[in-house]
Amino acid sequence: MTDTATTAVTALLAATGRQGPGDTLRIVLLVSIVGAALLAWFLLRGYRNGGADTGDAAGPQGDAPAATTPTRNGPGDANA
Repeated sequence: MTDTATTAVTALLAATGRQGPGDTLRIVLLVSIVGAALLAWFLLRGYRNGGADTGDAAGPQGDAPAATTPTRNGPGDANA
């Protein structure tokens, strides 16, 4: 008569051998999701606040603000 515990352990070990690549695929999927989230964060962080967090003193447009507001062309302008 065989031991019941030995039979159960043998059956469990045989069942785990037939599971396939489940744990490996689970790890690959988890790492892929975390990597995609980090990549999206890295690429999209530059678009936050129009680039104002890059440390540029010029502002979000990249140019210094004009001292005066532009006016329409008059008869004395070269491009009128």
